[in-house]
Amino acid sequence: MAMPEHDNDPVRAFQAAQDGDPSTRLRAALAAGTNPDPRLITELVRRSATEPEFYVRDMLTWALTRHPASMTVPGLIAELRSERAQARSQALHTLSKIGDRRAWPAITRALLTDADEEVARTAWRTAAALVPEGEEAELAEVLATRLGRGERETRLSLSRALVALGTVVIPLLRAATTDPDPRVRGHAIATQRLLEDPDAGFEFAIEEAKRVVALGGGKEE
Repeated sequence: MAMPEHDNDPVRAFQAAQDGDPSTRLRAALAAGTNPDPRLITELVRRSATEPEFYVRDMLTWALTRHPASMTVPGLIAELRSERAQARSQALHTLSKIGDRRAWPAITRALLTDADEEVARTAWRTAAALVPEGEEAELAEVLATRLGRGERETRLSLSRALVALGTVVIPLLRAATTDPDPRVRGHAIATQRLLEDPDAGFEFAIEEAKRVVALGGGKEE
């Protein structure tokens, strides 16, 4: 289904395109960013919460970044309270791309510890990007409570967020290397390695951490 070229109302045209295939929806998002119109912001945010295709969602995010932050940020913050996980994760992702620190107070502990791993990962990345100077240590304390959780992708996301906070994480990682849970110890050691040598790569850091934990009498589960 093609976008109705005869309709001069951008909101109606955008809504009509949502009944089309992914390429039609992609073109609609591209058009919304190419010709920014504040009337489209609500629809762009709403569609981000339900759009099934990753590359279309990414274009929706781009379109939102093309509009004034003063108009987009409030609506995105409201989405962080949505019961729909995709709405929360996509709003967080878009806020990270906009980079407006006015969104920082909305990055709550509940989001940083969200039961949905995609939401949590996105919250960690967004928080690390938006944290105001002087509040890194407090954020690091919350993130450190998630060490050892989840699968590889989740652990890598957390490590990257911690590394992005810099040296404030060192005492927390050092303390976590003595945690009774070998998963926490291993993750902390791997994150230390990444902090010391970002070029080492996560897989190398994980393998080295496993060796250290094994030598220390721990057993990876």
